[in-house]
Amino acid sequence: MLFATLEHILTHISFSTISIVITIHLITLLVRELGGLRDSSEKGMIVTFFSITGFLVSRWASSGHFPLSNLYESLIFLSWALYILHTIPKIQNSKNDLSTITTPSTILTQGFATSGLLTEMHQSTILVPALQSQWLMMHVSMMLLSYATLLCGSLLSAAILIIRFRNNFHFFSKKKKNVLNKTFFFSDIEYFYAKRSALKSTSVPSFPNYYKYQLTERLDSWSYRVISLGFTLLTIGILCGAVWANEAWGSYWNWDPKETWAFITWTIFAIYLHSRTNPNWKGTNSALIASIGFLIIWICYFGINLLGIGLHSYGSFTLIPK
Repeated sequence: MLFATLEHILTHISFSTISIVITIHLITLLVRELGGLRDSSEKGMIVTFFSITGFLVSRWASSGHFPLSNLYESLIFLSWALYILHTIPKIQNSKNDLSTITTPSTILTQGFATSGLLTEMHQSTILVPALQSQWLMMHVSMMLLSYATLLCGSLLSAAILIIRFRNNFHFFSKKKKNVLNKTFFFSDIEYFYAKRSALKSTSVPSFPNYYKYQLTERLDSWSYRVISLGFTLLTIGILCGAVWANEAWGSYWNWDPKETWAFITWTIFAIYLHSRTNPNWKGTNSALIASIGFLIIWICYFGINLLGIGLHSYGSFTLIPK
């Protein structure tokens, strides 16, 4: 009863904080001058992180197993992993371009997890026999960590495509000072670094798209590093899953929907990494492949759960309460 009450309190704290952070984040996008609110948003992220951490620890203590047994728990862990990625550039004291992706991703993931759509999964249940294994923590945590990193890397690649081709769309035209052009967060990054670079040096090459080139190159570098990490974690996760599958079902690979889409995800990002070795494919072409990978990940992680079929149907759910 104590753990259930604690989980309930922590869930409400995280949901309330996320609601406030979403509001602050939208305000800072609309009004660039309100820089002080960015610090408040960051503090809200910290509060949410500790609430999520407390929830996971409490759930683990009450259930006796690491809380990764259904979609609700996995979404909570995914938002926790996204926040870990959010803090990495700060630890390294580098330009935090990654936070442009991780902040809204964490907010949306945690907001969905703590909404009323997954109420039927909020209660901790006894694991089915197939999940009662030490491989649960190793396999599922590796897969979710890989999803978090690959999603961030894919969004960075999508940002590269948007920045390079946005002039093809009338709503990004410089002649039209509409809300989208002011609020689009990559435009904010581009404006900030372009201004700072101009102040630092007057010997910068004077071709028109220099600052856009500088930004996309930095995003491309971040995307490559993040996806490389995610691909490594995904490979480890799949291998752990294969060993676990052999123990639970007597076969290393069964080609059920989850395994099939995990293999497709692995293949897409293997193609991305291979394309980076070819100078002709590096940049826009490789970013397009990674952007496709973003959709594949969500099909693998979320879409299969909606169908509720195959050997991995433990985390399936319905959006309409029964």
